[in-house]
Amino acid sequence: MQINDVVSIETLSHIALICLNNPPVNAASQALRYGLQQAISIANTNDAIRVIAIYGAGRTFVAGADIKEFDGPPLEPMLPELVNEIEESETPVVVILHGTALGGGLEIALGGHVRVGLKGLKVGLPEINLGLLPGAGGTQRTPRLIGIPAALDMILSGRHVPANEALELGLIDRLSDEIPRDAAIGAAKDILSGVLMPRRTGEILVKADHSYLDKMKATLLRTHAHLVSPHKCVEAVRASSLKLSEGLKLEKRAFAESMSTPQRAGLIHAFFGERAARNIPEAKISPLDLAHIGVVGAGTMGIGIATTCLLSGLEVTLVEASQEPLEIGIATIHKNLEGAVKRGKLSREKFNSSLKCLTGNTDLASLNQVDMVIEAVFEDMDVKKDIFFKLDKICKTGAVLASNTSYLDINELADITSRPQDVIGLHFFSPAHVMRLIEVIVCEKTNETVSATGFALAKRLRKVGVKSGVCDGFIGNRILSHYRKTAAYLVLDGSSPQEVDQALEAFGFAMGPHKVTDLAGLDIDWLTRRRKAPTRSKEERYSGDVADRLCENGWFGRKAGKGYYLYETADMTPNPKVNEIIEAERNRAGLSPKTFSVGEIIDRYMTAMISEATRVLEDKIAARPLDIDMVLLFGYGFPRHRGGPMHYADTIGATKLIEHIEKYAQEDSYYWRVPNLLRDMAKDGKTFADLNR
Repeated sequence: MQINDVVSIETLSHIALICLNNPPVNAASQALRYGLQQAISIANTNDAIRVIAIYGAGRTFVAGADIKEFDGPPLEPMLPELVNEIEESETPVVVILHGTALGGGLEIALGGHVRVGLKGLKVGLPEINLGLLPGAGGTQRTPRLIGIPAALDMILSGRHVPANEALELGLIDRLSDEIPRDAAIGAAKDILSGVLMPRRTGEILVKADHSYLDKMKATLLRTHAHLVSPHKCVEAVRASSLKLSEGLKLEKRAFAESMSTPQRAGLIHAFFGERAARNIPEAKISPLDLAHIGVVGAGTMGIGIATTCLLSGLEVTLVEASQEPLEIGIATIHKNLEGAVKRGKLSREKFNSSLKCLTGNTDLASLNQVDMVIEAVFEDMDVKKDIFFKLDKICKTGAVLASNTSYLDINELADITSRPQDVIGLHFFSPAHVMRLIEVIVCEKTNETVSATGFALAKRLRKVGVKSGVCDGFIGNRILSHYRKTAAYLVLDGSSPQEVDQALEAFGFAMGPHKVTDLAGLDIDWLTRRRKAPTRSKEERYSGDVADRLCENGWFGRKAGKGYYLYETADMTPNPKVNEIIEAERNRAGLSPKTFSVGEIIDRYMTAMISEATRVLEDKIAARPLDIDMVLLFGYGFPRHRGGPMHYADTIGATKLIEHIEKYAQEDSYYWRVPNLLRDMAKDGKTFADLNR
């Protein structure tokens, strides 16, 4: 019997089989919730039915709630009430889980009286990633089944728990290797025969370990002070020791409070933006087949790129100019892969097969049969041109020639070859086997199939590929080079590096800009400043005064043991000598130090970031505001709960941003300029979100 388009029910002797079929991921939409509610009611009013079995059609059980409904009006039946109805069913309910059972999908199962997992199953409560908490009983029923520590681990991490672990924890009652419908029938028969004993989760008592919960609360106040939902999760889980009805009331209140925060909107924007970044014209074009990748350069970037390609099952040939650095590079790749095995990200079998796919060579000619070459040598245009000139002669027809340059003009590299249509930029971020962003830089003459191949590679590597045009720094580094000047100006004008870092860490960045510079190496930006010196406008206020002095002393940051901070012991501490340099530079420039509040530091830094990001849109280097958001989120540590700089800009508004810029322009009219696009937005009442449509 078909209840509606996505739910059906059939009877088999004393068993009611309810099938959920809402492809592609069986999302718990209003139609699915309504159909399931009706099917449960029908089964409960049939005196012949003694067991209800729920299973999913297709490749997965319910993979989660329908997030598209979050910003709309509530649609009955609500998931929490439906889960309660399942638990309160007079007829025992068994739920068969396969594929993924996440969020609302797992909560539906928690309302059942028996849970059977199929091999390959993964379960989880990932609502924390959206700034929420499990709001359909997940914070109440999970602790009753597996205890408070294990439940909080699942809820706060949002991780996907594999089937074997779920069985060991007690989250599921049985593992089966049958297909879902057969497993449903088998489990129902075992309930009828007494082999499987139903239990109502709400009737299981759990004792609150208040010392553990207090310790977790204190930890989160240190590590997640700027977030809301993790703290609400602890509150809700603490209530799992109460009667179920009382705990559910507290969970409902905590969920509503999380829903009302700007963080929730930012995290959902990030969630959908990651998927929307793939929605580009190139996604509809068939890419070239890639099986064998050549990587030129066995430095940090080349090693990371080679590692991530191997982890994705690609064959890799690594080329370095001489044997010793090549051997060091290969040894580091081995170490990276071993690390993946230790973290459970790679099986020993796949580790061995990955190593078999890796070869090293000191001769570029060894790349004559690869499908793509990714050049990853240091940022020197003459060196890169020489490599591309040689690769043009060596590589087979149709091979893609890619550069991992961070700043340089890839059109120049393309023009050095006889095949500019095959040249593309693939800007990975360090460490390349960890960081998820790839800027796919499309040159003036890049063939659309080659562009599509760049995005296909990003997808295969499980990266977020974002399309960029060609300019100095592309999307991310162009914006970075601009807003980081604000940090330098703030220091020259009165703040300390530590005050700037602390303010931006309070905003949500994991590390302030001076700590980041120390980590990356101050010499990198030093080289860039010297490269750009001949073209720097005389009107521009120089931002490298302090950093240049540090570099002249050899204080390149963490790798040198000192930079803005000292790294000579396990504890990072401010470098006291930096204050002397700052004072000297202020005196040389005739500057009297001013005091900046935390809010002023954040406002200036973010206004500069948004201003340059807007110009990147004006220049069509980025196609959409959401592309800029994804670049800053996945490549530059922008706080995910704020959604990205363009999403954050919409919380301020174009008119207010213009007021900020015009105020700061009274001090420096060259640096602080209002982008024309921002003026147009203010005039028309538009937001950056409007430009994503």
